Amino acid sequence: MARNNDPFSQNIDWLTLLLYFGCVTMGWLNVYAAVYSPEDHTSLFDMTTNAGKQMMWIGTTVILIICILVVNHTFFDTFAFVFYGVMILMLILVLFAGTNINGSRSWFKFGSALSIQPAEFAKVATALALAKYLDVPGINLSKQKDLMYIGGIIILPCILILASNETGSTLVFASFVIMLYREGLPGWIPALGITAAALFVLALIFPKLYIFIGIVALLGLIILIMPRYNRIVSTLMAMGLIGILMMGYVTGVDFFVNNVLQKHQRNRIKVLVDPKIDPLGVGWNVTQAKIAIGSGRLQGKGFLEGTQTKFDFVPEQSTDFIFCTIGEEHGFVGAFVVVALFIGLISRIVILAEKQRTKFARVYGYCVAGIIFFHVMINIGMTIGLMPVIGIPLPFFSYGGSSLWSFSILLFIFLKLDSRRTALMRR
Repeated sequence: MARNNDPFSQNIDWLTLLLYFGCVTMGWLNVYAAVYSPEDHTSLFDMTTNAGKQMMWIGTTVILIICILVVNHTFFDTFAFVFYGVMILMLILVLFAGTNINGSRSWFKFGSALSIQPAEFAKVATALALAKYLDVPGINLSKQKDLMYIGGIIILPCILILASNETGSTLVFASFVIMLYREGLPGWIPALGITAAALFVLALIFPKLYIFIGIVALLGLIILIMPRYNRIVSTLMAMGLIGILMMGYVTGVDFFVNNVLQKHQRNRIKVLVDPKIDPLGVGWNVTQAKIAIGSGRLQGKGFLEGTQTKFDFVPEQSTDFIFCTIGEEHGFVGAFVVVALFIGLISRIVILAEKQRTKFARVYGYCVAGIIFFHVMINIGMTIGLMPVIGIPLPFFSYGGSSLWSFSILLFIFLKLDSRRTALMRR
């Protein structure tokens, strides 16, 4: 029987497709709203504006989607490690031949109109490599050797991306923990990560937190010892060691923030606690973002009627802070719709991932859901002051070709894998 490679006749999940195009369309309109000038009355299709350029990126994305849906599903499994290797080479090359944009040497610039950021595509390649490795029979996440290999697959691109001064993209690689936990990662590992993050924030709020931890640990030892003097020595030693490690970690946080990070990085973190620390820099960005979102109230000021974004009070309003435009012009209702779209999309991906017949497809699906979830959580969180301003895009909404391409490729590779499952079910 001849293969039908017509992308429009394949068993694509139409609900996911609908959610995707809903996000892309709303994103395009909000990019236009963010750069719209009341004096110039710029057109939605004006190629000199970000909105016009984004339309071009959407058009090229459709071509990429068709290419993904046309190729055989085994292509991604077979060449997963090849994709990963190529992206590692690109991340190395960009350190030497890349263009410095906003302090980050992470872009390949082709002429005046085209810029590509390999870090965005490295997430796709890493997801494929992890799915390929975990699909090997006998891999067990409780084994130290397997964890080391998996850690190496994740950490290598992180180091290279961090070397290009792209901290935000590096942090997103933590999203793979969601997939690893689903596949059997011991619970103490993500718990340790959450504890470390909580202590990090507390150390910023309470500079003398290590003293408090020491007192609590000492009281705990006294309470433990008093009822019974024959308590197990190993238990006491474990409690004391945990207390010492926590005090050392909190002390290290203070040293790291104040002596290792650059001033602008330090301010981005400290602004979480007190926006007044950098009132004309990062603090200004967060404050204006909150004002823009808050001014939208319930129903917003109306499409193209925003003032905070129109007059450049909010920085990067069409890229990292695109959610401010949504909040100001469409209010709580519009923001709720956008969040609901993402919840629906992520939930649908997880549901489809659980239905997969191959471990490769399931693992990759969870990687897709985790990456999108982290981007949405961090991007929206930083616009309302709950996350540090680290400059990562809102998927399918923020202006930019690399972002739109990478997220679309990420999603449609999974939809292609899922279409194979659907086709087998219908036979």
